[in-house]
Amino acid sequence: MSKRRPILRVDDLRVDFLMRQSGLLRPPVPLHVVNGVSFELFEGETLGLVGESGCGKTTLGRALLRLGSGRVSGKIEFDGQDLSTLSNGEFRPLRRQMQMMFQDPFGSLNPRLTVGQMLAEVLLVHRVARGTEARRRIHELLDVVGLSREYYNRYPHEFSGGQRQRIGIARALALNPKLIVCDEPVSALDVSIQSQIINLLKDLQRDFGLTYLFIAHDLSVVEYISDRVAVMYLGKVVEIAGADELYGNPAHPYTKALLSAVPSPEPGAGKERILLHGDQPGPMQAPSGCSFHPRCPSALPQCALRTPTLCSLAGRPDHLVSCLLYEEGRNIGGKEA
Repeated sequence: MSKRRPILRVDDLRVDFLMRQSGLLRPPVPLHVVNGVSFELFEGETLGLVGESGCGKTTLGRALLRLGSGRVSGKIEFDGQDLSTLSNGEFRPLRRQMQMMFQDPFGSLNPRLTVGQMLAEVLLVHRVARGTEARRRIHELLDVVGLSREYYNRYPHEFSGGQRQRIGIARALALNPKLIVCDEPVSALDVSIQSQIINLLKDLQRDFGLTYLFIAHDLSVVEYISDRVAVMYLGKVVEIAGADELYGNPAHPYTKALLSAVPSPEPGAGKERILLHGDQPGPMQAPSGCSFHPRCPSALPQCALRTPTLCSLAGRPDHLVSCLLYEEGRNIGGKEA
């Protein structure tokens, strides 16, 4: 992976929201929803992003595309350009190359527009095509995502959930993007439809050379579609590795607990379940030191005092983990993310 060209570099990304407190004279408190995230996304790969609800996955994905409302800091570099230095006008041409698929395939579609009108609007706003050329382009998009051209004049309420998500995929593809952020794209669908959409995404990636940031909480789906997987906890990435490596040799205690909850496909194959006590705290109750230490079954006394960094494991340069269990006694010359 290290020899491939990164299409996206994220360095110390932070997203803060101001939380009002009760009382007229009390100042708002900043909430660190994404707290110092760094990673690289390589051209043509799928990076899965997993973690509990509320850990900041969706906020991170939206921040990359400037769709969020929080205060964003840090560096986001896409295709060699530093997005943090661009004005809205300068960023607009790049928006064509960075698209998003949303979790709710119905809520993300305008109920007052037909499929043809929705897709034509995308092409018109970005001055890609209009008139007869736009209609031809829309017919091609419907063919690509497996929908009949007869659906051109239908409204979103006339489709099933899987068909609506195919429309969302067509909309994301309309501008020939390089990167698509997939925010829980199959979580609202039936299991049988999920497999169809996932296989469609894999086919499109192969045919068009797409790069995906795939946000999900279903670890089985993430394992199937991802080349690499990043695990988030309370606004931070705690582990990144190739999918086979992470699922076969998880290092961080939180990753081990998540994977222990995945049902085994083999009948009668039992495995030890790692139970975590308590719930993930909110951003306002973030603990000191390692954010996971109050729930960690392997916590050391220093975990409450020191914040670990994301470093490579000994002998495994592409497997990064943020845990003091691996910093203790490690050669400090290890690579930092």
